[in-house]
Amino acid sequence: MTAPIRKLAAPCGTWTSPISAQVVAAGASPLSQVMLDGADVYWLAGRASEAGRTTLLRQRGDQTRELAPAPFNVRSRVHEYGGGACAVARGTVWFSHFADNRIYRIDGDGAPQPMSAGGDLRYADFVPDAARARLVGVREDHSAGAAYPANTICAIGFDGSETVLVDGNDFYAAPRLSPDGRRLAWLCWDHPRMPWQGTELWLADVADDGTLVNGRLVAGGADESIVQPEWSPAGVLHFVSDRTGWWNLYRFDAGVVAPLCPREAEFGGPHWTFGVSMYGFRSELEIVCTCIEEGVSKLARLSTADGTLQPLDTPYQEIRELRVAGDTVALLAGAPTIALELARIDLGTGLRTVLARSIEQLPDTGYLSVPQSIRYPSANGRHAYAFYYPPSNADYEPVADEKPPLMVIGHGGPTGMATSTLKLATQFWTSRGIAVLDVNYGGSTGFGRAYRDALAGQWGVVDVEDCVAGARWLADQGLVDRERLLIRGGSAGGLTTLCALAFHDVFKAGASYYGVSDLAGLDADSHKFESHYNEYLIAPKAQADAVYRQRSPINHTDKLKRPMIFFQGLDDKVVPPPQSEVMVNALRARGVPVAYITLEGEGHGFRKADSIVRTLEAELYFYLRVFGIPIPQALAPVEIENLPA
Repeated sequence: MTAPIRKLAAPCGTWTSPISAQVVAAGASPLSQVMLDGADVYWLAGRASEAGRTTLLRQRGDQTRELAPAPFNVRSRVHEYGGGACAVARGTVWFSHFADNRIYRIDGDGAPQPMSAGGDLRYADFVPDAARARLVGVREDHSAGAAYPANTICAIGFDGSETVLVDGNDFYAAPRLSPDGRRLAWLCWDHPRMPWQGTELWLADVADDGTLVNGRLVAGGADESIVQPEWSPAGVLHFVSDRTGWWNLYRFDAGVVAPLCPREAEFGGPHWTFGVSMYGFRSELEIVCTCIEEGVSKLARLSTADGTLQPLDTPYQEIRELRVAGDTVALLAGAPTIALELARIDLGTGLRTVLARSIEQLPDTGYLSVPQSIRYPSANGRHAYAFYYPPSNADYEPVADEKPPLMVIGHGGPTGMATSTLKLATQFWTSRGIAVLDVNYGGSTGFGRAYRDALAGQWGVVDVEDCVAGARWLADQGLVDRERLLIRGGSAGGLTTLCALAFHDVFKAGASYYGVSDLAGLDADSHKFESHYNEYLIAPKAQADAVYRQRSPINHTDKLKRPMIFFQGLDDKVVPPPQSEVMVNALRARGVPVAYITLEGEGHGFRKADSIVRTLEAELYFYLRVFGIPIPQALAPVEIENLPA
């Protein structure tokens, strides 16, 4: 009988791990926008080793081919967050190239050829209208010199001509042609709403000359969020609406809107990027869809006749996107021990084939922490949700009576969601002996509209309370060291981090990745899509000044007493560098330990491999120094001002 392998006892944070920063950077290839064209599967993949370039791949039979080689970068800049940068039909592909904003066309295996003007015109979410030799999509025009660009639905001819089909609203999304090409559905909304607050679904007939006539409002309004309109094979319009408080499926037939499967679950998500698909038609009688309950996704088949929902057995707990064509389902999905991957499922046989993985070489499972989904009490009688990752390493365990440090993560958005899909960036910490709590604070999606709206007017309060409560709850359970609680976050999560450190004395150190520090400055610098977001998150403009002063960490630097490290992309247009620089200067002047890492050529979110390596290693070094934990010789030092040697 083989004796169990004895682990080495060592201080948490010093454990040697095969999950290095280099492994994290090299292993993570973002996958997005899966598409089906007959038997072919198309998708986009990020290349961190190529400065974050996004390429287009096609699986045909057993062969994978790259269709948009360097220097092509398949990304759209509409709404800054992009998405919907590619479309395919009958072997022809159209895509937006990030460098010049032009739409390029690929016929078969040919080279990309430019089709549109580009420049100050940006395009996204386009669909082919083959009968009229054009694409129909969202266009964002930056050429007028106005404060904000003009958004429209536009027809882009295969000959390069352009015609505006719909205008007058601040935003448009999801133009979708009926199977016979005679009707067009689309979404629109106006300031100050974000699309998860209120959108409208419109329908118009397409005249013989390609213009739209008889436009009419189908559903939606100021307090109803609609996402993903789609046509069934027989030409019945379907969509997802949260009119009951949950994003459920509906159809519009013969002038009547009817629910398909009323349920306290989410069949859609917030419109941050274009082109996301969470359901599709196997036939007129069956929809294959994602159903999210308490933040966990399930694949299911839905009968359009009687609303019966039947789960489909898969290993996944997050389904980020799916497409359906007959018996074929292609999806992007993951689970606690499965990094995001592209899989094809044959509904007839049940066979699942993995076509691409975001991480090709996974560490041994002994070095992976499997999260526990927890629900815990928070402020004012509320409950919050999170995924707790205990430390895990096949070779190490804590020394006697040692409890691990805890890193609390607040996700971005803040209208977003933490998921349990395997992320090496999380395992980087847990495999070194640092526990992680990934919080779905009030305001997160995946838990219904009431939970999402808990953040209305409360950003910087509810999210912070839920992060603080989670850390305290784990400490009360005896699972983590109360004296070594950390908090980190990016973008909106950066505001959560800064507010937690300024207004609560719970966390001992923190890291802000391009975090929001000045709400007024964020409004002044914000791009069009988010320029009124704070009216929902903080306060209407008439009351905003006083609340902004109260909530913005930049006005409360005198309360910041804990060491902090800041990371900032110098090309960030969403949260510009001054948001970090003012905070760094204030801490520096007050004698608080602070480090500041800037990255050239990086925007809102870091894409380059060397940037990922540099930031992870710098953050680890920072925590080890702050807590007096021995630092490995291989870890490059970081300048930390005001911290004694």
